[in-house]
Amino acid sequence: MSIYDCQPPMCLETIRKTLVSFSPAVADMPPERKPSAEINDEENFFVPPLNFSMVDYGIFRSGFPDTANFPFLKTLGLRSIIYLCPEPYPEVNMQFLNANGIRLFQFGVEGSKEPFVNIPDDLVRHALEVLLDERNRPLLIHCKRGKHRTGCLVGCFRKWQNWCLASIFDEYLRFAADKARVSDQRFMELFDVSGIKPIPSQDYLKS
Repeated sequence: MSIYDCQPPMCLETIRKTLVSFSPAVADMPPERKPSAEINDEENFFVPPLNFSMVDYGIFRSGFPDTANFPFLKTLGLRSIIYLCPEPYPEVNMQFLNANGIRLFQFGVEGSKEPFVNIPDDLVRHALEVLLDERNRPLLIHCKRGKHRTGCLVGCFRKWQNWCLASIFDEYLRFAADKARVSDQRFMELFDVSGIKPIPSQDYLKS
């Protein structure tokens, strides 16, 4: 089980320590992509998005980021964002992505009380393939609130990591809380991760 199992949204001090801990893992990244390891006395200006948390090295999750969150997102050195809503990405957010060389991957999952009942497996499968491609990291996964759609994709990722269902559901519930949906948990339980392979590390290094 990953050391990042079931982490709640992080406080600023935890975020600061987390960013510092990235340094060995991103030594080979170009300077413009490296997360900022220093947050000075003005760290209170770095506001993470709703329900922000670290999933794994180079993988983050949150609710929909707004302009107040942009300075914080810049510290992550993001390469990509996986957006799980069907609505067009706001122009101000697109300007931020373009200015920072961040690629947007949109998978339009309709939001409803039962968001994954009629969603084809291949939609989530394609999102998971983007997530597993190391060339897209660091990346942020988000939907509207960072609970259901984001929770399902992270749950499928955990299943691919061979987590037991109890731990997958526990992490999902920590973010969804009293808004948890049985249909989401059923989707994660039935989702087939067989045949999904990450880009081999040697291919990543050659790219």
